[in-house]
Amino acid sequence: MKYLIKCLGVAACCLLIGNVAQAQIKIGYLNTSELIALMPETKAADSQFNAFAQKLQQTLQPMQQDLQTKFAEYQEQQATMADAVKESKEKELQDLNERIDQFQLKSQQDMQKKREELMGPILEKVQTAIKAVAASSKFTYILDSNAILHGPEGDNVLPLVKKELGIN
Repeated sequence: MKYLIKCLGVAACCLLIGNVAQAQIKIGYLNTSELIALMPETKAADSQFNAFAQKLQQTLQPMQQDLQTKFAEYQEQQATMADAVKESKEKELQDLNERIDQFQLKSQQDMQKKREELMGPILEKVQTAIKAVAASSKFTYILDSNAILHGPEGDNVLPLVKKELGIN
């Protein structure tokens, strides 16, 4: 009876050790920023984004120049202005400055929205390629190398994902 219990115990240990050995984790890593920068779609998105930002800047510049001109005129004539005129000019300058601030805030929001609109499909394509490489190469985890401070050695999957995306 004791012999049977020992045999069952040894068999159970062998099964557990075998299962642990089969459940090894395979870790890979890549630098997603580098990958995204290498993609031709990113260059096209960047040029579209820069053109969009330049249009906004071209709209903002005349507004800022107008404010600077009116402020310089105000400073020159301030000493000789009547109080009512001075108050009116200060209110005009304040209103113009507020409109510029609102335009800048709205521009920043529009630029963020445009960046997300342009980069969304690129990020989705990268994610799909990473998943395909993980499945085909049987990686348990693929991590971004920018977030790894220290960890077990893994495989750099950047070349595999570049190949999946057709990037040389």
